[in-house]
Order: sequence, then structure tokens, then C-alpha cells
Amino acid sequence: MLERDRIREIAEKIMTECPADEVEVVISSVDHYLTRYAQNHIHQNTGLTNTSITVRAVVGRRMGEASTNKTDDESLKEVAVTAAKLAEISPEDPNLLPRLGPQEYEEVNAYQDEPLSPMERARYVSKAIEMCKSRGLIAAGIFSNTRSCHAIANSKGLFAFHSSTRHIFSLSVMADDDGAGWCERCSRRLADIDPEEIAEIAIRKAEMSRNPREVPPGKYTVILEPEAVANLLSFLGFGFNALAVEEGWSPLRDKIGKRVFGENITISSDVYHPLHQETPFDAEGVPTKRVVLVERGVVKGLVYDRATAARKGVEPTGHGVDPRGAYGAHPRAIVVEGGEDSIEEMISSTERGILVTRFHYENLVDPMNLIVTGMTRDGTFMVEGGEVKFPIKNFRFNVSLFDVLNKVEMLSEPVYASGMVVPAMKISEFNFTSGTEF
Repeated sequence: MLERDRIREIAEKIMTECPADEVEVVISSVDHYLTRYAQNHIHQNTGLTNTSITVRAVVGRRMGEASTNKTDDESLKEVAVTAAKLAEISPEDPNLLPRLGPQEYEEVNAYQDEPLSPMERARYVSKAIEMCKSRGLIAAGIFSNTRSCHAIANSKGLFAFHSSTRHIFSLSVMADDDGAGWCERCSRRLADIDPEEIAEIAIRKAEMSRNPREVPPGKYTVILEPEAVANLLSFLGFGFNALAVEEGWSPLRDKIGKRVFGENITISSDVYHPLHQETPFDAEGVPTKRVVLVERGVVKGLVYDRATAARKGVEPTGHGVDPRGAYGAHPRAIVVEGGEDSIEEMISSTERGILVTRFHYENLVDPMNLIVTGMTRDGTFMVEGGEVKFPIKNFRFNVSLFDVLNKVEMLSEPVYASGMVVPAMKISEFNFTSGTEF
């Protein structure tokens, strides 16, 4: 991974060589290391180091773009000149905005640890594997360490830089008689990754899942663990794009300021949240603001890129996704506020329902009505009389997020899961449409 000073040096070299009215340089650099394991054995170690450089040259109202992953002087000059030549022959863009001048960014502490060596990762993985082998179970999964940085610089004096680390340990456990369990942890800090804790959870799920019974589909009270909640809500974000609302392809286009979810639902986009600590600027270099999207069920806020904000006479929120404003903005670092209920309390308060570990194969069936489909996976259990009674075969579901988020009865404390900070949820009348053979 390139260091900050080297990135600035590269950007200044390109801007010197690029004969354009305005020049913007976007640099991303990453070191990614991965250990894969299956059938209780490590079978692959990989390492990737790469730097991508994109140059945007502006001549009048024309923009040209060229990219490279080479950092020698000759290659930097070539990509700079190429971008300028492309700008000269590109069509004029009447919506093209001038590049930003210097900005102030809030510091986030996302760079925590250096990557581990393959042998060090193997020691982590071996702890989980040995726990599975001792119980006659089969382990598979990954352990990855990543350090990366992202920077934007331009000829008007802007320089934005963010570096981060991320560690992911994922474990799937297979038991005989169709037992399956899973657990994953993701964190900026290596200290948060405990393979023995992860293995205990996945093993317990796998052993509890043996000999699943068939239960008829229908509407059930469900207890969704945080991973399942994140799987569902990943389809919600595009609706808060101000451009989508303006053009009429957001499911929230006629719902701004109205209560559309339950009063216990509050959602924000917050890159500064301690469990996120994400990039404090967007693709245009605009400082990212915390935006309350939903407050007590009311659609409260949208996210704006520069072009949409200019048309609406508001300030951009720092969520733009491209330099031309063609795609608008997208909320990052979603945070769903939780409650004080534990999963155990959700179970004990349920007379008859289903406990879901996570979903997979999710798809957005009807964007305008936020109808999502998918399947349960790696631990689905029948709850009766306030207790987990027996494992059940997996279901396919078909639900509207408008309905789901109006029927949330209990919320746990939020945790980080699949790129979001979300609680577990107890939800009534969750629609399972069909069963499976496993």
C-alpha cells in the first residue's frame, strides 16, 4: 500500500504533466491477504498488492478519463496526456461542475493493525479447525487481512486521504444429518477477531441443526439475528438517493416527511460511527455528513451529490458516487438504532415463531414496493413456548420492507454485520412462501 506522501507526489506529478483546465487524480492502493480453508485443511494463501490511478482532465465543459496501475514517471505522464486528449474529443457536458477547492475533513481512526503473515493467519484458523475436528465436524471459511487507502487530489488544491484496515474471519461448519452452522466477524481491529468465540457459535448452530424437520410455509413471527437483518436492509439504501426521488424511481418518491415505518425504526448514514469509521469524503471529494434517513418511522432525509444538490438549492451531503452526477448519491455506513432486548428475551417472549441465523440468494423483486426474496441458511429453528425446540428445513421468503419495518416488536443492541450496524429484530407476520429439502 502506498503511503500518503507518495500518493501526493504521484498526484502532483500527474497534474504537472496534464495539459487541461482542471485535473483530478483519484488513487486507491490496497494490500489484501487471504487464507482459505475447507474440509478442515488450509488449502490456499493469496496476497494482492495493487494501486489504481484514475486521471480526470477537464477542458471547458468536456471531461476525459484515463486509468493505469503503473507508478513510474513515464506511465504517469502517459495517463495524464491520454486523459487530456480524451477530454478534447469528448462531447460537452452542460451539467459538469468545476472541481472543488480545498476541503476540511473530520478525522476517522480506521487504520488499526498491520496485516498478518500466512503463518500467523494459519494459527488463527487452526484454532477453529481443531475445535471442529474434535467434535467430528467439518470447517470451511476464510480469514483475510486488508489495508488500503483512497485519495482524491486536484489542480485547485483539494487533497483528501483516508486509510483503513479490515479483518474478516468467516466460518461455516457442517455436521452430519444436514447440520449447518455459521459465524463471521469483521472489524478494523485484529483484537476483535476471536476464532474460538466464532467457532463456538458456529459449532453450536451446526450441532443444533441436525435432523431438521419440515414445517409448512406461511406467516410466522421471526427472530432475525443481525446478519439476517443486514441481508434484508441492504436493499433499502437506493431509495434515499435524492436523484432517484427527483426522477421518480425511488420507492420513497412520494413519502418524504411521511411515516412509512414503525415508530421504533430510526436509520442514519454515519461514516463516523465507532463501528464503521469509513471514508469521510465521497467520490467528488465532498466531506461526508451524518444524515438521519428515517426518524421514528418518518422518512426524514435524503443524500445528495453536488449536481442534485445544486438543482434543489441545498448543500451536498458527501455521498456522491461519480464525478459527473449521473448516478446521484448513495447512503454509506448505515446505522439502525436498536433497543435493550436480547435475542434470548425475544425467544422467551415468543409463543410460536422461527429463529433465523442469516439469509442468502436475496434479490429485489419489486424495487418500487421494496419486495425482497431470499432463503434462510445455516441455522433455522422453531421456537415454541418461549424456547428453541428443534431445527427446521430452510424456507424461501417474499416480503416487502415496508411491511417488515412496520411489524418490528423488539430490538437488540446494534452490532456490525455485513457492512451495516444493525440490531437483531423480532418481527410478526413474516411471509415464508415455500420450503426446501434441506
